[in-house]
This record gives sequence, C-alpha cells and structure tokens, in this order.
Amino acid sequence: MTAKRIVLIQGHPDTTVAHLCHALAAAYAAGAEDAGHIVRSVKVAELDFPLLRSQQAWEQDALPSGLQQAQADIRWAEHIVLFFPLWLGDMPALLKGFLEQVARPGFAFEHEAGRATFTKKGLKGRSARVVVTMGMPALIYRWYFRAHSIKSLERNILGFIGIAPVHTTLIGMVGDFKANDGSRWLAKLRRLGERAQ
Repeated sequence: MTAKRIVLIQGHPDTTVAHLCHALAAAYAAGAEDAGHIVRSVKVAELDFPLLRSQQAWEQDALPSGLQQAQADIRWAEHIVLFFPLWLGDMPALLKGFLEQVARPGFAFEHEAGRATFTKKGLKGRSARVVVTMGMPALIYRWYFRAHSIKSLERNILGFIGIAPVHTTLIGMVGDFKANDGSRWLAKLRRLGERAQ
C-alpha cells in the first residue's frame, strides 16, 4: 500500500480532560503510522483565532496567524479525518468557526478578480472521514434525524470545496458504553488508520 499523507482534525473543544474523541484520534494515528502513513494533527481547541463576523472579513481579511499551519496541513494532506462530539445536534461551535476561517477564497476555491469562484474547488483530490461521538443511539441519529448535520458538513462544506469521497463513523451511546465497547471502537479506528480510510 502506498503511504498517504493524513491530517487529523480534533474538533473537541474541551482541553481540560481527555475525551473519547481524543482516544479515537490517537488510535487512528497509531494505526496509520504503523502502516507507514504520514500523520499530522490539528487540535482546534489549542488554536487562537476569532470568529468571522462578516462576508467582507471572510473574503478580504488575512487568515489569522494561528491558523496558517492548520491551513497548510490541510493543503498538504491527501486524506482528512475530523473528530468531534455531537452537541445540540451539530458540531461544536468552535469547530464550525475553525472551518469557516480556513475555508477561505483562494484556498478552498479559486479567487479571481477580487471575488470567489465557487465552481473551481480548491481541495479536489482529497478524501475524508468524519468521526462523531454522541449520547443517543447512532441508528436513531442516522435514520430518524437523518444525520442532518453530518450531511450538511459533507455537502455544504467538504463537498463544496472539493473533498470527496466522505465517509462517516457514528459512535452512539458513549455515556453508556458496556465493558468492551470502548476497546472495540478503538480497534476499529486503528484499522481505519492502517488503511488510511
């Protein structure tokens, strides 16, 4: 298997304690590195950046210096893996703010004559996996709620800037794990890392 360049984006906003999202990312990274893939990590909660407040700022202001390396890592990667907990049915606000900041004209899609050209996607040729933890059963979220926020992420952010295919791993009932559930999920993420999927 050819080695792939992988960037892991840790979207859990809590840095005070380790969470399942952190363990899942570590398992994925260990599997990928053992298989010879090259892994970089972006920990959104450790980055310093403001939220965007206007279209003008998004189109014309410079990318905050605290996000320059993260944007470079995304450009470098062939495969992107996002980890986050489901909060109020969606990704945490900090992760959404991060994605809004890094997906700027000139990076996420071409920027011509001072305006964004949305038809020319800037991150084609990259695949992604979205790993989401949640308190509810994953099947309820996927089928009853139709995984609405994950579909929005796939279509309106990742797909919009050219990232495809996008695969998902939904991990439900994390507050009620049975004895082997955690180790089973960690082993699965390690296998996904080995295959760079």
